[in-house]
Amino acid sequence: MSTTMTASTRVAMLAYPKFTALDLIGPHQILASLPGVHVDVVGRTTEPVVTDRQICITPAKSFSECEADYDIVLVPGGISTHLMVEDAETLEFLARIGENATYVTSVCTGSVILAAAGLLKGYHATSHWAYREILADYGAIPSKARFVVDRNRVTGGGVTAGIDFGLQLAAILRGSDVAKMIQLVFEYDPKPPFDAGDPERVAPEVLAAAVTRLEPLIAPVREAARRYAARTE
Repeated sequence: MSTTMTASTRVAMLAYPKFTALDLIGPHQILASLPGVHVDVVGRTTEPVVTDRQICITPAKSFSECEADYDIVLVPGGISTHLMVEDAETLEFLARIGENATYVTSVCTGSVILAAAGLLKGYHATSHWAYREILADYGAIPSKARFVVDRNRVTGGGVTAGIDFGLQLAAILRGSDVAKMIQLVFEYDPKPPFDAGDPERVAPEVLAAAVTRLEPLIAPVREAARRYAARTE
């Protein structure tokens, strides 16, 4: 989608227990730096939410305080994805504010939560590499890209991909020149010490270790997705 939004833009970013802080903070830092953009972190209540690494984030608004008039909704991923995909209150909230949003977006396994809310059916989307095939159980079309724009759905890959995602969304909202300026302000010029961020390029033993570490988190998400698929056949 190439239309650049120039009016005031309101963004709702979901906070829920044990989400991954960087999934939210990376895009938040970028989007909140754009002219005319206001970002609210929203949660079930306005009590502090503890992330997967014990960082506390306090939502500005509760679900009940949010009108369905946000321009953008963003869902981060987290180690509690398996709970969120079957949390009726959260899914109903996302469906409500996502219905009228100009852009429906996610980072990491947040796309699986969006899909569980019925917001990615028939859309190309990405997620953390270890989870992205699960999207198909919810009717989405998995993509290996670091970020994906399909009409008004914008999804980012795992954790650090949220920064790339944020810059792409910044370009959609305010144009590429502004996005490039923000990229420079934040000195985003990644040169990691290892070429180990892509499962298709990494050494087999590193991939095996990562899969072993992640499998206890992936398995309940996979099982929840299969239950969803069985119910909706």
